[in-house]
Amino acid sequence: MHDHPRYIVVEGPIGVGKTTLAHRLSASFDSELLLEGPEENPFLDKFYENPRQAALPTQLFFLTQRVRQMQEIRQGDMFSPVRVADFLLEKDRLFAELTLDDNELHLYDQIYANMTLEITQPDLVIYLQAPVDVLSERIAKRGRNYERNIDSKYLQQLSDAYARFFYDYYTVPLLIVNASGIDLVNNDNDYNQLLEQIKSVKSGRHFFNPMPLEM
Repeated sequence: MHDHPRYIVVEGPIGVGKTTLAHRLSASFDSELLLEGPEENPFLDKFYENPRQAALPTQLFFLTQRVRQMQEIRQGDMFSPVRVADFLLEKDRLFAELTLDDNELHLYDQIYANMTLEITQPDLVIYLQAPVDVLSERIAKRGRNYERNIDSKYLQQLSDAYARFFYDYYTVPLLIVNASGIDLVNNDNDYNQLLEQIKSVKSGRHFFNPMPLEM
């Protein structure tokens, strides 16, 4: 019997820190790590320069990439160690709704329905939240070329879409984390508190907003 989830997904808007947290969780659990790999998408630069022109190929590339990774999970050893991923496949449509026109979205929905018939659900989803100014600061700090044209309006729309999505999300246990005032990568106190919370979640919806240690 495992005392922690075996398939953990870390989610949240661009810049919130989901990939860095996924890396640290993977190290803690000595687990397989599944990453989105946005740098592999050849359309992403064009999308941020001209969203309307490059939205559909960008979206379909990500969908194909994520479905392929999910299929690898299904075909793998179900008794393998913990898996940690920095994406939830269902959130893919959030981006589609923001960027595709009605005809493109209809096409996307048909492709999505055919490609996601048998997808493994995670045991726990960790949803990281942070204000747009924090997201913008973190995006600027990491300095990725393909993110240089992301504006605050798009980030706000994306953050709002995530909030709406997880407001009604009850598919699997959900841990909602306020990531704006804590450092889950470099601060061991913050991270260890979160790790204990992760191990204790068995069902339902939970919130994580630790108080800093007093000096």
